Amino acid sequence: MNSNPLYRKKLLASAIAVLSGSATVALAQDDAFNGAVLEEIVITSERREVNLQETPISATVLTGDSLIQKGVDNVDELQQVAPSLAINTYNRSTFINIRGVGIAQSAPTSNPGVAYYIDGVLIPHEQFIGQSFYDIGAIEVLRGPQGTLTGQNSTGGAIYVTTPKPHTDEFSGSIDQTLGSYGWSRTQVGANLPLATDVAALRIAGVYETRDGWVDNKGPSTGMDPGSSDLKSMRANLLLTPTDSQTYNFRYETFDYETGNIAVKDRNDPNDDPFEISYDGRGYLDQKGYRASVEGRWDFSDNLALRALYSTQDGYTKDQTDGDRTSTAPAIPTGLPASGANRALYPGRISRAQTDFETDILEVNLISEGNETVNWVAGAFFMSDDVPVILERDNYNTEDFDTSNSTIQAEAKNTSKSVFGQIDANLSEALQLTFGARYSEDEQVYTRFALPGPPPPNCFPCDTTQESDKVTGRLGLNFFASEDTMLYGTLSRGYKAGGVNLDPRQGVFEPETNDVLELGVKSELFDSRLRVNADVFYSDYADIQFASLRALFGPPLPVTENAASASAYGFEVELTGAFNALGFNVGLSYLNATFDEDVVLNDTNAGANNTVEAGDTLPFSPDITFNAGIQYDFEVGDGTLIPRLQISHIDDQLATPFDHPETRVDSRTLLDAKLTYLPTDELMIEGFVTNLRDEEYVASQIQNSSSATGGPIYGAPRQFGLRAVYNF
Repeated sequence: MNSNPLYRKKLLASAIAVLSGSATVALAQDDAFNGAVLEEIVITSERREVNLQETPISATVLTGDSLIQKGVDNVDELQQVAPSLAINTYNRSTFINIRGVGIAQSAPTSNPGVAYYIDGVLIPHEQFIGQSFYDIGAIEVLRGPQGTLTGQNSTGGAIYVTTPKPHTDEFSGSIDQTLGSYGWSRTQVGANLPLATDVAALRIAGVYETRDGWVDNKGPSTGMDPGSSDLKSMRANLLLTPTDSQTYNFRYETFDYETGNIAVKDRNDPNDDPFEISYDGRGYLDQKGYRASVEGRWDFSDNLALRALYSTQDGYTKDQTDGDRTSTAPAIPTGLPASGANRALYPGRISRAQTDFETDILEVNLISEGNETVNWVAGAFFMSDDVPVILERDNYNTEDFDTSNSTIQAEAKNTSKSVFGQIDANLSEALQLTFGARYSEDEQVYTRFALPGPPPPNCFPCDTTQESDKVTGRLGLNFFASEDTMLYGTLSRGYKAGGVNLDPRQGVFEPETNDVLELGVKSELFDSRLRVNADVFYSDYADIQFASLRALFGPPLPVTENAASASAYGFEVELTGAFNALGFNVGLSYLNATFDEDVVLNDTNAGANNTVEAGDTLPFSPDITFNAGIQYDFEVGDGTLIPRLQISHIDDQLATPFDHPETRVDSRTLLDAKLTYLPTDELMIEGFVTNLRDEEYVASQIQNSSSATGGPIYGAPRQFGLRAVYNF
């Protein structure tokens, strides 16, 4: 054993950090595993490029190369490589929770608690974040409130996605083809086109993906295959740099996503095979839309720049569902009224929904950078959002929708305005202070045109307005103990605006806030071959917004209500190592998130109000999340052969505040394996197996709604595939 005291101290410090779980790591960029040292991690969520190791944020950063390396092909799979993350996709939406904070189930007027950005543009609705997961430059998963630069809808954290930038150097591109089990075919292409030397370049990219469902429908439905999908999406980014001090990006993206809707297992199905369902109703889910933006940057000097971004987004989601989830439930016979008693006696039904989203966003930043003493960012944000929705139910048919006998038609108009600023001041060579604040004003005007049941007095149409405002931000102190180690402490507040409920007699719901104290360390050891970071945190989560069902003067309708406060504490650990041919990564988190006091909430599974007791676990708060991967590069002839094993574990969690069999999402441990061969620098050939042990697990639990019965959604069984990537 090496007797050098410094070596022994470093080895002991590394072992203690890893074994005690006192570190967090953001994953390295680009070819980190193939080199002698780890590459610097650069993030853009601070509105300027900064080194993550010198920024007081707990985060996981994955580049496009890292995503390929770890086999992450969609948003859901991020939870398998980033700690403290729980993602559930069902029906029209993708629900993201970080440290138990985010969103559990959507209502027409509720918002997510984890902000999602693509190329600097906020995507305010959870329905439209999964269609852009291709041709990725980097993904930044920021844990904890981001109440300064991200602002509204960031009580849990934020996810920033960036795509590769165009460049004027040379023509280049890639073709990426995957073929796998269940008819999976995914074709991705990307190309960089220089248009004028040092002045203009265009990057275009697209994806075409088809997949059959892994659940067989044994019912008589002649509709689309539940769980199947068909995605066509493309984007373009035109870069113009007319002078050294001016940069413009014109971006456009369009997507067309069609599926056979989600395969939900009926809880009362006598066939207990999780991959067999029995529907007689035709199901589908179609999501189409576009996003366009223009971003300009003007550098007035080496230390001062102005950035302005305008985005317009337009999309819709349409779906039809076998509302009873069976092929045996009868519809109400013609001539009988669709009363509550008849619906209970004849539960067969078909439900249909359409929601449109029209969003305009403007953000302006004044950015100071490069100064050795003080750097700062100041800005303003404005969003106008129009969301009309139609929900229809046909209780007289079970195979296809004909005529609605229960209609919800409404429209939400959301306006959000804020101003913000952040200062990073170097108090000394070793001490840095970060202070940021944001003032936000939000307004939601909700208009109802039709509701089922007895109409509210003086309604149709009738408006309700909810206004919210809040000051949020972050205070942080960094101490650079050495060139390779930083200690930090932050106090952050995040805020999610209040809103309006569907029935005017149900009132409004108030904003929620999350205050978090975090202490962390970021360190690099063994000459930047091992990166070990850590954080511990305490969260004070108040006025939590929960969506459920509640009946007042007619059938149950969606309602969002504020729960009591909750608190959480825990830690996160990530590390990445690159020791010549050996590469590895480990991520671990522990979370204890519970309600602080008793509160009465609507329990959809009991069909009544019930008490959530102090000490009960918060939804989507797994105690432990863990991921690890290891690989080794073997020189084979003129190429490189890389075997890799990867494991991920997510503990038990609940889908609602109430512990029922219908709300439990059991723990799962998934093992993946892949073998990659790099015959040249341009070509990659890969064989892979996901869920190697063929573990059977529930990926999500859907709760009962006014339109459809709930049930479990089972995760993918073992799958095999081949992938080839050619870069030119």
